[in-house]
Amino acid sequence: MTSLDLGVALRAAQRADPGSIADIVESVASAFGATDVVVYLIDFGQATLEPLPDRRSHAEVPQSEPVATTMAGRTFIDQQAISVERPGGQRVWVPIVEGSDRTGVLALTVPEVTQDVIRASEELGLFAGYLIATQARFTDLYNLRRRRRSLSPAASMQWDLLPPLVLKTQRMTVAGVVEPAYDVGGDCFDYALNDTVFDMAMFDPMGHGIRSALIASLVVGSYRHDRRENHSLKRIHANLEEALTRQFQGSVFATGLLARIDLETGGMTWTNAGHPPPILIRGGTALGELHCAPTAPWGLAAITDTVADPPTATETLEPGDSILFYTDGVVEAHLPGQEHFGVDRLVDLATRHASDQLEPEEIVRHLVRSVLDHQGDKLPDDATVVLFRWNGPLPGVPPTDFIRSGVSDDM
Repeated sequence: MTSLDLGVALRAAQRADPGSIADIVESVASAFGATDVVVYLIDFGQATLEPLPDRRSHAEVPQSEPVATTMAGRTFIDQQAISVERPGGQRVWVPIVEGSDRTGVLALTVPEVTQDVIRASEELGLFAGYLIATQARFTDLYNLRRRRRSLSPAASMQWDLLPPLVLKTQRMTVAGVVEPAYDVGGDCFDYALNDTVFDMAMFDPMGHGIRSALIASLVVGSYRHDRRENHSLKRIHANLEEALTRQFQGSVFATGLLARIDLETGGMTWTNAGHPPPILIRGGTALGELHCAPTAPWGLAAITDTVADPPTATETLEPGDSILFYTDGVVEAHLPGQEHFGVDRLVDLATRHASDQLEPEEIVRHLVRSVLDHQGDKLPDDATVVLFRWNGPLPGVPPTDFIRSGVSDDM
């Protein structure tokens, strides 16, 4: 029976050079007869799969694989193994996944495709994902391989701020995309899942470039600190205002949303600092915008005399509901003299993709691709989309009171 010996694989990686993941994967794959192993990483724009430098000879010279038109790209999109018969064996592609985040694709050639071989190949893809997640902390090689061109300094700062773009559990999925990937300078989001409470924030600092990235670093840092201190949404919201005004004395601002969702009940509470409201998707249909009375953007309260007690809004989600968060760069995208992308278009596209029962990571990828097409592939402002889907409570676990889970009326 063909299977991945996890103990052998982990021991092979224990003292390895952090840049030798491709070699480790090839060595482990050889145990079940696999050859010509290539590890592909998805580029920052999620448009091409970039091969890791091959330190050994391959029957096929690795090259970039466009996501839209190749077998490797199809594997990345569908997250399913694919095999094709070729001279000398069967070529197999399997997803590489870091936890829930789609990292790339593993390609290998095997003498014969069996259910056991596919299973072992898929396990090897998971193993490669975990190796990349751990070893990328010690080397820049994997970050550099994901770049089709140089990142701007601001974009480099932003990517270091972002959490994994995809998280999936039994109760929920969250997926996000940020564009322009190589020159993003302000838009960012963050999230954390702590037991049964999911926290999410989206920020859109003013301007572009390094100054905007510095604002983003401050607001994300303040948000993470207060979230980890178990502060209420109201207090986190107020502290973000204080952090920006204290540091910049009213000369900068950031819009944004803070949301907290109880995964046992589907109860969502949120605040809005001058940001576009999120869109509720239910039963495959985008029903429109949710409403929360907004405060002024963070950093402007002293100028606008905004009350320090921000309003909150609540929404009770049903199993299968999704919430679409986005920045104004999405709906304001347009070519000179042309119409804006607009909220209505966003709602229509969200409905189309949701009704096709696509996974959240594919929905956000399609949405941002549509924005890029509308703008002629060049965005003057950042465009960020994050989709959260609540699957419902765990089977057999009775829902508890909303307040008991740490989400109360005053947040």
